[in-house]
Amino acid sequence: MSDEEREEKELDLTSTDVVTKYKGAAEIVNKALQLVISECKPKAKIVDLCEKGDSFIREQTGNMYKNVKRKIERGVAFPTCISVNNTVCHFSPLASDEGVLEEGDILKIDMGCHIDGFIAVVAHTHVLQQGPITGRAADVIAAANTAAEVALRLVRPGKKNKDVSEAIQKVAAAYDCRIVEGVLSHQLKQFVIDGNKVILSVSNPETKVDEAEFEENEVYAIDIFTSTGDGKPKLLDEKQTTIYKRAVDRNYHLKMKASRFIFSEINQKFPIMPFSARALEEKRARLGLVECVNHDLLQPYPVLHEKPGDFVAHIKFTVLLMPNGSDRITSHPLQELQSTKVLDDPEIKAWLALGTKTKKKGGGKKKKGKKGDMADTADGEPMVTKTKADSQE
Repeated sequence: MSDEEREEKELDLTSTDVVTKYKGAAEIVNKALQLVISECKPKAKIVDLCEKGDSFIREQTGNMYKNVKRKIERGVAFPTCISVNNTVCHFSPLASDEGVLEEGDILKIDMGCHIDGFIAVVAHTHVLQQGPITGRAADVIAAANTAAEVALRLVRPGKKNKDVSEAIQKVAAAYDCRIVEGVLSHQLKQFVIDGNKVILSVSNPETKVDEAEFEENEVYAIDIFTSTGDGKPKLLDEKQTTIYKRAVDRNYHLKMKASRFIFSEINQKFPIMPFSARALEEKRARLGLVECVNHDLLQPYPVLHEKPGDFVAHIKFTVLLMPNGSDRITSHPLQELQSTKVLDDPEIKAWLALGTKTKKKGGGKKKKGKKGDMADTADGEPMVTKTKADSQE
């Protein structure tokens, strides 16, 4: 086998080194999420919380693979975002932003980490209050969580992407919520956060994707947004956009000096992964970024909004399609939810009853799982939410 063939072979989950790197990145991003949630308090500045998440990931990954011959890239794969209430996604403000959290806010926290280009992403919804979450806020979070649990069971070899899209829409409807349109769950590959195989959140005549079948040894970022509104978020202000990704297949000779300066900085610091404009020299950044975006050198991640008063939840996880079943490597426990809805649809119940591990043939002894092993919980009962009906029994 030539070196090239060996290199190619080692890029997927058949290599234990690759699996180790995915799981290492997942462990760091799960801890970063835990840290950010613990710091979310009324009057905390959103930009400070985003910085804490990113700094933790940089620090933890920086301590790994220090003494290796080949330089291993590692760090933030997606900047920490905290999108509040009816803001749907990608809110990661500049240092000058004075926005703070308030009691009762619904926070969508989104972040990513990579080791050697092997990416683990996570998003979680947290309500800034003590005690159980009730009413429509509980419904929208329960809808996202149940949809994520169903997706985990349907993203498996042999199933198709459209099976997942249809199922998550059915789950959201059971909670009288909608899946947010225009969201793509991407296959992850080394240094590729937006692989070509995708799951579209809601298919309609304007938005279609190629049909794809899931295969063993693939990795996916499953991205679920639910809303009590119409699920068609709008871009209200382009100035809120701070997250960009270099479009590696595009070239253009920039006219403005500020643009060339910023683009050179981006190419040096963030040649592949998404980044926040906070990390650039801020005075020149705003001016230079506009020309880069206008000529498609950068792909913006816009800040989208539902209508004021709408509740929005977001859950995202990374799943490895291993030979012995699906391994969800990123997650965070939910607060107690008391949904107003009772989940009694037999098809949804049947999906939730599916295991995530492949049953081995033969009567070999079952290994005892480690206490607190995330893979074990994924195979058992899904995280279920209490309903008012349950609590009144």
